[in-house]
Amino acid sequence: MKYSIDDLNLIVLNVGYAVHEKDWNWKNVSSPFSRLYFVTKGYAQVKLDDGTHNLTPGHMYLVPSFVLHSNICQSHFEHFYIHIYEDGMSTDRLFEEYDFPFEIEGTDTDLQQIRRLCEMNPSLRLPQSNPVSYDNQTTLIQTIRTNKMRNFCDKVESRGILYLLVSRFLKYAKPKPASSDDRIQRVINHIRKNIGEKLAVEELAELSCLSKDHFIKVFKKEMGTTPNQFITNVKMERAMVMLATETTQIKRIAFNLGYDDHSYFNRLFKKEVGITPQQYRMNYTK
Repeated sequence: MKYSIDDLNLIVLNVGYAVHEKDWNWKNVSSPFSRLYFVTKGYAQVKLDDGTHNLTPGHMYLVPSFVLHSNICQSHFEHFYIHIYEDGMSTDRLFEEYDFPFEIEGTDTDLQQIRRLCEMNPSLRLPQSNPVSYDNQTTLIQTIRTNKMRNFCDKVESRGILYLLVSRFLKYAKPKPASSDDRIQRVINHIRKNIGEKLAVEELAELSCLSKDHFIKVFKKEMGTTPNQFITNVKMERAMVMLATETTQIKRIAFNLGYDDHSYFNRLFKKEVGITPQQYRMNYTK
């Protein structure tokens, strides 16, 4: 996919410096925003699906949105943190389009930029590190609104620094889902661009210039899943973002994602996510 800078709409939710003494231990964290860390002192770990990773001073780390992870800290640990929110109104979303490396080596320039970001945004510092205190719908909505109301010059400089830091990871990122078949990649791009529409397999097959049966076989071979399941996965990911960060009625969210029958949307969401949309939203309003 040819991703354009014009598609980017990243917002700094929180930024600050944290000092921990065996108290950065949070299990099964998954959020509608990404986390970027620059470690300065001490030792800690982050547990991901692929294993447990050590956090090393002088290195930067990126945990994309909705990636389930746990933090482990059994000693002294200090780090800068930045929480990055990608505006849900964007049709293209950077952290959905690319697989980012978890770790890269930091530089003095990176550190200077993060310090400047902290200096100009003291109000965005977290009052405490427990995700329960800030990773909820009420706080997220309030933070997003407050961020957008800041002075224009501050927003421009903050976003510029954020783009520079994210670009350091983007240099080593790979597009996802990657398909060696241009016909399938064309379909994937179409799905992501039109996620709010009803997407029929027949329409996608025609777009790929393949018969319906052949298209389904080729798509499954390339992507490891059927076209309909891929569409559902993308729609559910977008639904989770909306449920966590907006007050929009669930019925309207279903409609915005191409589901006229919100009861069907509720059943499908529960099947894919494990809980109903209302239960998922309640997890962010506690």
